[in-house]
Amino acid sequence: MKLVTLSVDTPVGPVERLGALLGETHILDLQAAYARLLESREEPQPGRIARALLPADMVGFLEGGKRSLEAAREALAAMKAAGGAAARDIQALRRQRGPGGETLLYALSEARLQAPVPRPPALRDFLAFEEHAKQGAARRGEALAPEWRQIPAYYKGNHREIYGPDDEIPWPSYTRRLDFELEIGCVVGKKGRNLAPEEAARHIAGYTLLNDFSARDIQKREMAARMGPAKGKDFATALGPFLLTADEMPEPGNLALAVRVNGTAWSEGNFGARHWSFPLMLSHVSQEETVYPGDVLGSGTFYRGCGLDLDRWIEPGDVVEIEAEKLGVLRNRIGRPRQERHLDYSDFWKEAPSPRKK
Repeated sequence: MKLVTLSVDTPVGPVERLGALLGETHILDLQAAYARLLESREEPQPGRIARALLPADMVGFLEGGKRSLEAAREALAAMKAAGGAAARDIQALRRQRGPGGETLLYALSEARLQAPVPRPPALRDFLAFEEHAKQGAARRGEALAPEWRQIPAYYKGNHREIYGPDDEIPWPSYTRRLDFELEIGCVVGKKGRNLAPEEAARHIAGYTLLNDFSARDIQKREMAARMGPAKGKDFATALGPFLLTADEMPEPGNLALAVRVNGTAWSEGNFGARHWSFPLMLSHVSQEETVYPGDVLGSGTFYRGCGLDLDRWIEPGDVVEIEAEKLGVLRNRIGRPRQERHLDYSDFWKEAPSPRKK
């Protein structure tokens, strides 16, 4: 399944719902569709059962585990059996309603897609591509450290600044070098701890595109101090457009990758060039630490999958599209800085008051 989080307008304001793509143009509200299926089976209180078994938010759905996934598959299969995805059948399906009058089917034009996991409990981003790591070391006048091949290193990102498809990405006021990174994101489906790689593979819910936006000038300063990245990364991560469940793609293989800016091709690559696999990376994270449903792991980008590798830089107003085979296209427009400012913390120390003498 291709799972999405959508925002729909209601009399009390926008409401988030969990959906599944039906064909190329429509989204099925999974909870409402499951309630209708239960009603057709003459189950008592179908809406209440549907809310319990198939939550309308992604993290709640993942926490529901196998039972929630089976309910979602039933709802989607029943809707397809009722009409399929042909245009004439879609119109008939759109007239159907859930037990409480709920809309079952939305056109993509009627609902705004959000990040598939709008509020992940945690975000960790890796450096899985050796050539990208080597070229970064070369820019610093160094050889790639041997430790890179000994441990799948990652940083902890800001899980509170998540953006979805077509969201505008804010240009941080403190940077002059904003960059993108085409990555694939792995979403955890089950709670686990101290997982072996083969166990970790069974804890993955699915995959989505991830764009790791970076303030490269600030990131350079932070990492020169052997810390971070922090402010160089924490302002924005984009996910979407959907979460492809792991039963359809157990592990991303030789997926074709592409970057376009304002419709112009900037880069192409292949996910098969990575060094570290997601099961191994998730296994590493889980050692003496619990991972939870909805946690997101980023792969890191391939060589030339970012402006830093290309020495080519995006500007305010640009539209950045990243694409991966089977995972669709994630599109975002870059906003404009609120003000022209560049951080220079050295001034803060000059203004700091002297310690008071006793």
